[in-house]
Amino acid sequence: MKKTYVTTMPDHVGAFLKASRAMAALGLNITRVSYNKAIDTHTLFIEADGEPERLELATEELRKIGYLQSGGTHSAVLLVEFKLRDIPGGVSGILELIAKYHFNISYLSSQTDGSGWQMFKMGLFVEKPEQFSHFLHAASRLCPVRVLDYDKGEKILDNSIFYISFASELAEQMGLGQESRTDLIINANLIMQMLDERNKPFHKTFDYIRGFAEALATHRGAAFAPRITEYPMGDDLHITLIEPPCGSNVCILRHQGMYLFIDTGYACYRQEMLSLLRSLIPDFDSCRKAAFVTHADVDHCGLLDLFSTVYLSKKSQDSLIMEREVGGGFREQNPLHAPYIRICKILTSYQPPRPEILQVIGGTSARLSQPLEPIGSWSFGTLEFEVYEGQGGHLPGESVLVERQHHLAFTGDIFINIHGMTQEQTFYNHYAPYLMTSVDTDSALCALERQSLPGIFGSGDWHVFGGHGQLKELSLP
Repeated sequence: MKKTYVTTMPDHVGAFLKASRAMAALGLNITRVSYNKAIDTHTLFIEADGEPERLELATEELRKIGYLQSGGTHSAVLLVEFKLRDIPGGVSGILELIAKYHFNISYLSSQTDGSGWQMFKMGLFVEKPEQFSHFLHAASRLCPVRVLDYDKGEKILDNSIFYISFASELAEQMGLGQESRTDLIINANLIMQMLDERNKPFHKTFDYIRGFAEALATHRGAAFAPRITEYPMGDDLHITLIEPPCGSNVCILRHQGMYLFIDTGYACYRQEMLSLLRSLIPDFDSCRKAAFVTHADVDHCGLLDLFSTVYLSKKSQDSLIMEREVGGGFREQNPLHAPYIRICKILTSYQPPRPEILQVIGGTSARLSQPLEPIGSWSFGTLEFEVYEGQGGHLPGESVLVERQHHLAFTGDIFINIHGMTQEQTFYNHYAPYLMTSVDTDSALCALERQSLPGIFGSGDWHVFGGHGQLKELSLP
């Protein structure tokens, strides 16, 4: 355990030696010393490492010899890094905030690297640690903040420092602005509380959120390498299946000079997907194209704004409009799912689509009575689709497209090919079930929907495209 002592020593030879001997006699190791005569002639910060009982004895020894400041056991020393704009007066706001809280600066170091930013490291002497939580939140609204070192024995500081540092780390990974960090802190805490009530390990919660963010960030830019599989179907029909490492599949049907996209993946891969789509479809920006949404989850709807028409069920439309108007759709009505979905939206820069591009092809806002029910038919070129809606086991509004001439089925997440995932997909997909307790709104109902699919398909050799994983070839008697 480490403890920082803020000592007041006489300005004469041997003053530090006396304190050092007191520490050594107790078997304590001095790990850091900070003293600047130009700032304060008498104040010396000493950090020592040792057993808690020995550290308490050192407190008494320093108090006996008159070296410990009055109330020193309640003070703290923190090394904080502020990422500031490299402009004249860039540090003024932080300095004014430090003065407002009456913190003393015991150390100051800054450097510029030509990036337009300066990293300012400051050692802050805080006499009332409970004030630091408020300071840290105020500072984080001005600029990115990291606490590099502090006395971890000071419990008053632990939560604020942990949450601020955690949110800053995630925001830095995904290139997010300051306004996103508070939302990350709030929702990370909500997940922690929810899982803690279910006796899940505290630190595992944050490890999973961090792992989720790292998975998203790792596959950006040049590292974005989805599995792409081509399926010529004859009769002027060609299907391209794109399986990103993170997020939903994107299935592209090319038919009669038109393109139908089934689901669109995460918004954070916009530039990567645009580059890929323009290489697969040279006239992508001008071609005749539309999208179909199997259900209104964030990882399926991230790029709907690339299309002038998006086909979907009535409940999926309801959910997407609710997201735009009240800030949350059906998924966020579930308190177990809401914090994760909000974090997902923040990290992937998700924005709900414009209502005018949404075109309902079947269904109502009323609850269904069967696991899967037909809600109409729909044509794309000469392709005739039967449209079925699930009762809401995965998410209300979930839809299945069935095309009988070519024996095609597009199921969204009612069915996913778990055994047909890439290693990256499998790794990414293990986070959500923990952080949401389940990816399904009702797991038992989702199982019933899945069991109902073969009865809807009928006999024959079926090509089943799920929401995640590769094509599933299914032979039914």
